[in-house]
Amino acid sequence: MSLILAIEDDPAILRGLADNLRFESYEVLTAADGETGYKLIREKRPDLIILDLMLPKLSGYEICRKVRTEGVATPILMLTARGEEADRVLGLDLGADDYVAKPFSIRELLARIRALLRRAQPAKPGIDELRFDDVVVNFVSYEAARAGQPLEMTRKEFQMLRFLASRAGEVVSRDELLNEVWGYENYPTTRTVDNHIAGLRAKIERDPANPQRLRTVHGVGYKFVASAGNS
Repeated sequence: MSLILAIEDDPAILRGLADNLRFESYEVLTAADGETGYKLIREKRPDLIILDLMLPKLSGYEICRKVRTEGVATPILMLTARGEEADRVLGLDLGADDYVAKPFSIRELLARIRALLRRAQPAKPGIDELRFDDVVVNFVSYEAARAGQPLEMTRKEFQMLRFLASRAGEVVSRDELLNEVWGYENYPTTRTVDNHIAGLRAKIERDPANPQRLRTVHGVGYKFVASAGNS
């Protein structure tokens, strides 16, 4: 589960950010001024920073400069009410990775967060083919079969199954699946993951109501089990 630090001096915006991020299953820290935010960056090492530029005590510009000078590579998403291109450019030049101008769409903000977290993750090797039970899935040609009969799967289902299979035995959070499979596209929510998992189970599980391959780990996410006898 990713830890996000939101640094914003407007109480209503900060509360809204925190509520929406927690709803999407992120861990959240908040700060209402630059000094407190900078201290939390150093102490808690968040996975992503949402940073207002105009802050009391220590500006967002100064926070960007300081953390990048110190070698902190944590993705920074700027929030700014200013519309001038020069302000955005300055923030990016100081080390921010992306920006959203106020007022902003929470769906767009969440999509940008997912994309930044995905880019910050080390690349993981994929797999070209998967075989289990009577199912064969080729991730290169996007072809699948069950008991020798063609199995219709969407591109997103192929991508989701490939990612889960590449992490066989590991619990993968809904947030990780969103980052890997969707990114910006369509601004999905964690419910999108659940719906796709249900669709995949209907196609590849012998008993979708009692899945043995795509297991739910309640409160965390899902995992692919290579051998149906293993937990």
